[in-house]
Amino acid sequence: MSKIDIRKAKPNDIKDIIKLCELHANFEGVEYNVDGKEAKLSKCLFQENPVLNCIVAERNGILLGYATATKELSTWDADYFLHMDCLYILEQARGEKLGTRFMASIKGLAKQLHCSHIQWQPPDNNFGAISFYKKCGATSKDKVRFFLSV
Repeated sequence: MSKIDIRKAKPNDIKDIIKLCELHANFEGVEYNVDGKEAKLSKCLFQENPVLNCIVAERNGILLGYATATKELSTWDADYFLHMDCLYILEQARGEKLGTRFMASIKGLAKQLHCSHIQWQPPDNNFGAISFYKKCGATSKDKVRFFLSV
């Protein structure tokens, strides 16, 4: 099997990243509308001071997964943290230690951005992901996430 590279996303990855987002949403059982995403995500990822960071896994020119994160501020900690918004790996690439490699890259990004810790929120029914994160040494807090359209 050929080598898998973990690297920062490039502008020519955007269509594949959107496809991975769609597969990720389907995996979590939610709808995903691709309309307008190419322009919006490109702006967030590839502007002069990007507001979104994206790491991808690639083998032979094919993206196998992605992770995205933003730098956020915690009022209670009075410090920055890295919010990992997404981490998804194609089913056929699972079991190849990509999750561990993505988490190492996310940790590196957090250090680079001077963040004190990383936060993320998997769906409460994604038992595989929850088990993996606990094996990584992560802890959790029971919270409910709300959404309010404006």
